[in-house]
Amino acid sequence: MKEQEIKKTVRERYGKLAKTSSSCCGPQVQSCCGASDVVKNISKSVGYTQKDIESVPEGANLGLGCGNPVALASLKEGEIVVDLGSGAGFDCFLAAKAVGNKGKVIGIDMTSEMLEKARDNADRDGYKNVEFRLGEIENLPVADNTADIVISNCVINLSPDKERVFREAYRVLKPGGRLMVSDIVLLESLPASVQKSVAAYIGCVAGASLKEKYLEAIQKAGFAEINVVGETGFGTDFIVNDPTMKAIVEGEHISKDDLSRAGKAVRSIKVSALKKNK
Repeated sequence: MKEQEIKKTVRERYGKLAKTSSSCCGPQVQSCCGASDVVKNISKSVGYTQKDIESVPEGANLGLGCGNPVALASLKEGEIVVDLGSGAGFDCFLAAKAVGNKGKVIGIDMTSEMLEKARDNADRDGYKNVEFRLGEIENLPVADNTADIVISNCVINLSPDKERVFREAYRVLKPGGRLMVSDIVLLESLPASVQKSVAAYIGCVAGASLKEKYLEAIQKAGFAEINVVGETGFGTDFIVNDPTMKAIVEGEHISKDDLSRAGKAVRSIKVSALKKNK
């Protein structure tokens, strides 16, 4: 798929997700579409606590994550946070509580429907230290040396130019700033049928890069002290039984064997890194 086609498809799909509140990513759960209890179960399975889930505005958690970058970020009062692909604002609202009124959180998303939902959530619950901006994660609408920390949750895998995303993250971080991302990577190449699937791309699978390439992209951007602080599998059962993946099989004629192979290749990782002090 061409880069613009990918972005157009992702934007349209996540615009619909903002309106329907269904999810598309979440390791080792039986279902990832539909009711609020399913969304909560997904969030718990990737590292969020019941307190986290209950502390954010209703509708902010769409169950789209593959980890909890906020929990791993060790946020401090007064810090500035930039969230790449902020969606309806779940991680932003958690971060806002951690940095307090002296801090600030900037959420970036390219989907206007998601931004509208996030802004409504912030207004309804009176968040004054959160701002949501329209923009692509490859071209962040943020000034150089702005953030103490950049976070992202199951979004960079959707970008066709991951190296540029990490260069942008590096640019907006202050010297000594931190990167903390949860994302999807591959241990081996996906079957060709899955690689070509637009639906699998939106399902957070086909857009993923090999683990070593992903980490290499972070290094090329200039980051130091790159560490994989957590890694889990999606599991074959998830890939074969999940409703999103079933739709891929039925709509794009991908065999269950190929999906099973994809399931064994897919990993959810949490990565930390630092921008060097100059």
